[in-house]
Amino acid sequence: MQGTATTRRFTVEQRGIDRVPVGERRGTPFHLAGLWGGIVLNPLTVVYGALLVSFGLSPLQCLLAVLIGNLTWIATGLVSLIGPAAGTPTFVVSRSIMGRWGNRPLALLNWLMQVGYEVLDLVLMVLAVTALLDMAGVEIGGTGKLLVMVALSLAQSALPLLGHAAILRTVRTLIVPFAAGFAVLAYLTADRLTVPEAPDAGWAAFLGGIALVASGSGLGWTPNAADVARYLPVGSDRRRVVGAVALGAGVPQILLMLVGVGVGFLTPAASDVVSGLPAAFPTWFAVPFLLLLIVQLGSLNGLNLYSSGLTLQAAGVPLGRVAAVALDSVACTVLAGIVLASGDFNTALSNFLLFMIVWFAPWSAILVVDYFLRRASYSDAELERPARWGTPGLIAQALGMAASGLCLVTTIWSGWAAQALGGLDLSVFAGLAVGGLTYLLLARRARPVRSVPNTEATEGITL
Repeated sequence: MQGTATTRRFTVEQRGIDRVPVGERRGTPFHLAGLWGGIVLNPLTVVYGALLVSFGLSPLQCLLAVLIGNLTWIATGLVSLIGPAAGTPTFVVSRSIMGRWGNRPLALLNWLMQVGYEVLDLVLMVLAVTALLDMAGVEIGGTGKLLVMVALSLAQSALPLLGHAAILRTVRTLIVPFAAGFAVLAYLTADRLTVPEAPDAGWAAFLGGIALVASGSGLGWTPNAADVARYLPVGSDRRRVVGAVALGAGVPQILLMLVGVGVGFLTPAASDVVSGLPAAFPTWFAVPFLLLLIVQLGSLNGLNLYSSGLTLQAAGVPLGRVAAVALDSVACTVLAGIVLASGDFNTALSNFLLFMIVWFAPWSAILVVDYFLRRASYSDAELERPARWGTPGLIAQALGMAASGLCLVTTIWSGWAAQALGGLDLSVFAGLAVGGLTYLLLARRARPVRSVPNTEATEGITL
């Protein structure tokens, strides 16, 4: 008998990519809103806002980029509908679309993305510890930072082992103290900030800012959507699910990104927002805020480690929960060391967010189109024994990725379509449109499959 996250408080969750039995489904869309609100209430969201300033955007352009980019939380809400309908993680459903073999490269891409987010959070935690030690007059070199990074990596690995319920409780518990901390940050930022009369940047920089916000907000979280929503009861109200995710995550993230924009204008010379906090804000605030930052980022990485472990299993890697978390932690630590050694956190973060758009923009659109084509019905056979290849899904994914890549602009790569348009980054729009429309055309004639039965007969999903 498998241990469950919903019935045991302090045990390690054993459930991987198997279906959540109907009898263990709990919660309402409101609870989903609380979870996502807690997830986005983190310092990395502030960093995204500050990055817009480094793009050279004016205050008005920063505001518009934040508002437009966060509309992608609607996409996350739509993908969340898969969770209560199928009762399985996002990439198990993706496997039924792309095929057992066709889904594996995408699952590995998602695993790399999850690890990338873990790396960014871990680097910010190390920078926070370094800033605190600097304020205390203690300087640490490369070896000291490495030891700090290893200790933090080990500490953050505990939460995902406890499972979904433990992550949910932790994130909710941290909402109040971190909301208070960010409220003070917002007040101090507004009190010190004089809105500069900066000229508007060109369309290329503005669209690049929108793409960055979209990647760091709703679109970037679509691979996690069904992972947490699968614990909702079958038949949960669809409008409330989409609204809970879009508003529960979108509203706080918009506010925090705008705070980040203000912090970016206050600390334009800082190599990263965290290192610039002690110089821009009083010690009585900077010290407790940096401590809270470390704890909150550690809990956020708990969700990243949880979902990335599920993705590895869905990709066919024969690992249990503990082994998957261990592998993630090792990869995260190694890559975080590389980013710290580079000394250019902002550029690494920007390129990472923009490159990830290439695969998850078309993939997200395909999942949403498939959900409505099949009328929210997922058969046991397709989920448990998918075909080797899902031709419509793979063709749509390939064309969507090609379109997104050709319209992408980064410091490493610029697609020829983007160059022909004068540097305009249309990667988000191209990936969503081409991927979704292609799949609609290729799969619209597919017959709807029967609903997942309201039983607990099939818990395991074979690889």
